[in-house]
Amino acid sequence: MRGKVVIAGIGHTAYGKLPGRNNLSLNIEAVRNALKDAGVSKDQVDGLLVKCPTSSFEMMYGQKLAEAMGMVPRIGGVWDQGGAASASMIGYASMAIEADQCDIAVIALADNPKTGSRNAYEKAWGDDGMYGWFGTPAGYAMIARRHMQQFGTTAKHLGAIAVSCRKHGAANPNAQLQMPLSLDQYMESKLIASPLRRDDCCLVSDGAAAIVLMSEKRAKQMQVNHAVPILGFGQGQTSVDVALRPDLTTTAAKISGATAFQMAGLTPKDIDVGQFYDCFSIAPLMTIEDYGFCKKGDGGHFVSGGCIELGGDLPINTSGGLLSETGMPGMQLIVEGVRQMRGQSTSQVRNAKTCIVSNQGGIMHTHSTVILGQSL
Repeated sequence: MRGKVVIAGIGHTAYGKLPGRNNLSLNIEAVRNALKDAGVSKDQVDGLLVKCPTSSFEMMYGQKLAEAMGMVPRIGGVWDQGGAASASMIGYASMAIEADQCDIAVIALADNPKTGSRNAYEKAWGDDGMYGWFGTPAGYAMIARRHMQQFGTTAKHLGAIAVSCRKHGAANPNAQLQMPLSLDQYMESKLIASPLRRDDCCLVSDGAAAIVLMSEKRAKQMQVNHAVPILGFGQGQTSVDVALRPDLTTTAAKISGATAFQMAGLTPKDIDVGQFYDCFSIAPLMTIEDYGFCKKGDGGHFVSGGCIELGGDLPINTSGGLLSETGMPGMQLIVEGVRQMRGQSTSQVRNAKTCIVSNQGGIMHTHSTVILGQSL
């Protein structure tokens, strides 16, 4: 399937605080923008896949969205893998297109925890709530502390990720947080759940984004401009109970990435730019290790010294990621990957021909990977 399916269109809303907007209206705006970008009418769409809104999950949401948009797709549904859902839906839609189950698919994501409910992010996680484990930061803090103890990773290593994402976000006029961050400022920011500081934690954001998929053959027939081929994709899963995992410093990215690389016929040395899920700074550091860009435990040294900034060996999160562009879970990274492959990013990597995108859900529970190629 390598390169047989393309991302033909991308669209998104504003990011940040969007009072008065519900998930339906946000999704509709993003889909409308993606269809316009692809040059496709809604009547041509026969596949609609949606990530369930984290802050307000409801049954049959995909059908509700389709009806609101005046669509009657052949295939549809709602995906629940947390922040890994968007990349996973690309895999499912690609296989559906290849199997002639649909012709043109739309994948969408919207949520409004900034002005709506944050309960999903503040809840207790399983029985550990009785010991004070509330909210997502506690789980990532435990993983980060283990990585520090096992490999000597430091706060400054985590800070290098926050600094680079904020630097790229400051150059993005659509970013929610357009404010550069120095390492000194990072070290002075308050602890949220030790060792994670405020600037290690992603934004809380309202917003939506969407993409349009079709076969490469269909894109040529429709004369779609800047269609971006999907070279590979993969998934990985792990235990729902973080404390019971056999190894806290190895993630499902190892399986997900290996699957995607094998499908694409590429290795980490072939990747020019990455969009790594950065809900917390420890996540991209460990993903870089598990994808094989460096040895396990060397992630802290790898991300230091400007390596992951524009002009470095592996620029990442070139629109700001979850730490600067928007805390929306995952689709914005795919959109930025497409922009990079089109040569349209605000922090464009020169001569970039390949981009790897990681999506992650829960507390490193799920992982999905997509590898994109240069636009046609």
